[in-house]
Amino acid sequence: MEKRNATVAVIGAGDFIGSAIARRFAAEGYQIHAGRRNGDRLVDLKASIEAEGGRCEARSLDARNEEDVAAFLAEADAAAPLEACIFNIGANVNMPLLETTERVFRKVWEMACYAGFLAGREAARRMLPHGRGSIFFTGATASLRGGNGYAAFASAKFGLRAVAQSMARELGPKNIHVAHLIIDAGVDTAWVRERLKEREGEAALASLKPDQLMDPASIAETYWQLHRQPRDAWTHELDVRPYGEKW
Repeated sequence: MEKRNATVAVIGAGDFIGSAIARRFAAEGYQIHAGRRNGDRLVDLKASIEAEGGRCEARSLDARNEEDVAAFLAEADAAAPLEACIFNIGANVNMPLLETTERVFRKVWEMACYAGFLAGREAARRMLPHGRGSIFFTGATASLRGGNGYAAFASAKFGLRAVAQSMARELGPKNIHVAHLIIDAGVDTAWVRERLKEREGEAALASLKPDQLMDPASIAETYWQLHRQPRDAWTHELDVRPYGEKW
């Protein structure tokens, strides 16, 4: 592995998509700076990257805290120039409207929208002096349409999409590639399979077709290919879904 003098920060380095993205960029020689709530859960990610000869720094991060986000990205940039920042916080909450408290609505907005603004702004502050960089935001089906019980989540994801669009228009001419990825399907995780079982029963699991759910590694490959795009053909928004998904 040829090691690059560059860092990729993953904010929301969860067990599936976030970790897969970190591993994919690490495999290309980037130093990884990974953050999530409960940073002790990053031990396995760090160990797996380092076992393959990669480099990974990992810590707890409150992405809703301005000072913590600024410090996290300053640390990443100090290790080696920050070349990419991936914001991958979900905050997927389904709750009937009349049960959605002010606290729930605000917390979901803070995690899925406000935190994205902080991450994008602080990443741009580090990248602009270098004259290049990629800032990618993970969106969802709810980024495009609201659903039953998703007033909080959809409003936050709609907002994140707007933040990404505004940033792309402002930063693109300064050689910062800003993109928003709409993950429009279920990801193949234990949590998704359990929800499917609860909703539709064992038969639904048995009837799953190969590649019907999205492999986190496949999603990570999309982020990597996006980062590699030549700037005369940058993609801003990208829908990602399996071949059999209805849309």
